[in-house]
Amino acid sequence: SVHIINVEPVHVIPGSSLVLRARVDGGPLEAVSMVTWERKPETGSDPVRVTLATCPGRSSRCAGSRPNVHVSVEQQETTLEINGYSRADSGVYAVTVTDHSGANITAYCIVREYEAVHHVTVSINVSHSVLVCGEAWGTEPRFSWLYERAAISQTLGRVSKDGTTLFVMKTPMCGHFTCTVSNKLGYSSATYTA
Repeated sequence: SVHIINVEPVHVIPGSSLVLRARVDGGPLEAVSMVTWERKPETGSDPVRVTLATCPGRSSRCAGSRPNVHVSVEQQETTLEINGYSRADSGVYAVTVTDHSGANITAYCIVREYEAVHHVTVSINVSHSVLVCGEAWGTEPRFSWLYERAAISQTLGRVSKDGTTLFVMKTPMCGHFTCTVSNKLGYSSATYTA
């Protein structure tokens, strides 16, 4: 059997390295004769599969299809590393292990570009004194709230567990409520003035 250890989808910051690891478990009489890493687009009507590296089973190192692609094969693990990740490297990755009898098994992993946060919005449900913060497409967004540039106090309101919603206790509801959304690439914010 073979399975990719990374939790998917894997998000990679452009310019950094993508590292995928797969565990290979074989029976006592099975021997790995070939390990192949491939990538195809995540969407599209006619996805073209690109072979990134093909490795003889007992070889600890094998050459990738490009200078920035490195693959190693250990006893029960194979690792693919792509240096200088770009948007073109996004897609569905496949690692195929072929045994000595020619039988093969494949594991898959989705890899996407790590996106900066964009287009933060704050909307209001006036009847329930609730402010909702939204964000367009950033990866791993973290939400935080400020009132008049200070942290939200318990007398002012309560923030939902995921941080997207502020339940305002203060009456009348007035002032500047700011939602900030951040991730590894920076932050963006929006303010609602009541």
